Amino acid sequence: MSSGQDSNRLAVGLDAGSAWTRCVILAIEDNHIRFLGYGQAPSKGWVKGRIADAQAIGECVQYAVREAERMARVPVESVVAGIGGNTLQGFTSRGVYEFGRPRPIEEGDLSYAVHLASRVRLEDDRFVVQMLPMDFSLDGRAGFRNPKGAVCARLESNVYIATCSSREHQALVGAIHQAHLAIEETVCEVVAAAYASILPEDRTRGVALVDIGAHGSSIVVYDGDALLHTAGMSLAGEHFTRDVAQVLKLPYDDADLLKQEYGCAILGLTSEASYVELPPTDGRAPRETSRRYLNAILEARAEEIFQHIRGELVASGMDQSLYEGVVLTGGGAMLAGMCDVAEAILNCNTRNGLPVGIEGWPDEILNPAWTTVAGLAMYSARLKCHRQPRKKMPRLMGFMMR
Repeated sequence: MSSGQDSNRLAVGLDAGSAWTRCVILAIEDNHIRFLGYGQAPSKGWVKGRIADAQAIGECVQYAVREAERMARVPVESVVAGIGGNTLQGFTSRGVYEFGRPRPIEEGDLSYAVHLASRVRLEDDRFVVQMLPMDFSLDGRAGFRNPKGAVCARLESNVYIATCSSREHQALVGAIHQAHLAIEETVCEVVAAAYASILPEDRTRGVALVDIGAHGSSIVVYDGDALLHTAGMSLAGEHFTRDVAQVLKLPYDDADLLKQEYGCAILGLTSEASYVELPPTDGRAPRETSRRYLNAILEARAEEIFQHIRGELVASGMDQSLYEGVVLTGGGAMLAGMCDVAEAILNCNTRNGLPVGIEGWPDEILNPAWTTVAGLAMYSARLKCHRQPRKKMPRLMGFMMR
């Protein structure tokens, strides 16, 4: 492999999920980013969405990264890694910085106000994975996005703090280090997916992103530039397969194949006269079932998932204000009919989230399953383009990304 590409001009995202481990390499070129390579491997070392064997995960990471290196013809030294699943939680915090007298706001003042907001007590086994400033208030006047240079005597920062399980975070970091990779940053997977697939002008009108993984799902809600709400839940893609396996008395792998080939999450798109042949099991002769029966199983689970999502939207106060609707990402979003079910239950337009803004992104991975890792690589590019020499501003770059 060629090592001529400057590592500072490479952006690498790593999505170590519980079903698939994916890596994407981008090149940073002037004012744009260009696709170089990707790799993936079936994930091992996970049990029910939790890390059980860090060494096995490290081997999967190493394999996926090597595949991406071969395609890109460059070596990888560091990555931006995603973390998510049902341990994700978030809350808002406020920091108040009293100047004592009116004066112009400097960049360091913004960082210090954000730092004050970050000084919160966490429950045991909670880790701050991302801190995202929402806006600032100047002498009680709210809604300032970047008030550098404005004059005030009292600066307040409103910050959204996303947390995850400390044990899970440490285990993931350890697994990636076992693959001989440095970690530039860990980022909420659902935030990365939103970064890749939702344009800034769409966020200003209110939008939510739902990332449906194999063993966990997450939601993020935006109102304008402010991130209002994040949450994780255990309902996910594997529940569809388990339901099919249990009801139709099939092995898990056969049920998953049946779901992928013939499944649809809404009955209204299924013909009355369509039948599918079930694979033989335990020496039994092949059986048939109506496709409507299969899809009734899937529709019931899809409705349950989006009822939970609706509850999260109500908790955020945005259930009636998502003028740009809901965006679906993750492997679970690829089941036919998911957008239709979401629109019926959430009462807003829904679309699949695909990566945008990357030159040369290949068609074979232009689907919602690859959106998160695309966002992680894009996040890596932004961090490198905006990195401050020898000075770390506490997560302020997450606030200034787009």
